[in-house]
Amino acid sequence: MSVESIRQFLYKKSLLCDQKKWDEYIELFDENSEFHIPQWESELEHTTDPKAQMSLLYYSDRSGLEDRVFRIRTDKSAACKPLPRTMHEITNVIAEQDEHGNYKVTNNWVTHYHRFEVSDYFYGRSEYTLKPVDDDWKILRKFSVLLNDKVNHVLDFYHV
Repeated sequence: MSVESIRQFLYKKSLLCDQKKWDEYIELFDENSEFHIPQWESELEHTTDPKAQMSLLYYSDRSGLEDRVFRIRTDKSAACKPLPRTMHEITNVIAEQDEHGNYKVTNNWVTHYHRFEVSDYFYGRSEYTLKPVDDDWKILRKFSVLLNDKVNHVLDFYHV
């Protein structure tokens, strides 16, 4: 498996999110995958321990994402309204194999969205741990640092 296959996997993940293909999106994550967006403590430091410090989002396994998708589908939460005009961009993908045969991947990202007649965006950096499975990948961990952390409306998994 190559770095190019990792790039294609991340592009596919972004497109599935933009197209709101939630079942396919969720399947990209291992059942035990961790999803974490830390909160900034100061201009220079963000939290590091999601169990002891505040986070913008933290799911210890895939069930957190599954719950968010359930809420989207059932209108159980007003905050769970993915916008129809959203575009995820991924750049600067770097991947390195670890001692377990998994890959540590970093990338930069921007998510553009349109809400209340205003276009806006979130941007940041992500770190993934990806496990090769057959001819594809599974996400074991996603850690995203939101660099513009002023959240005007809502922030959910589909923004990052």
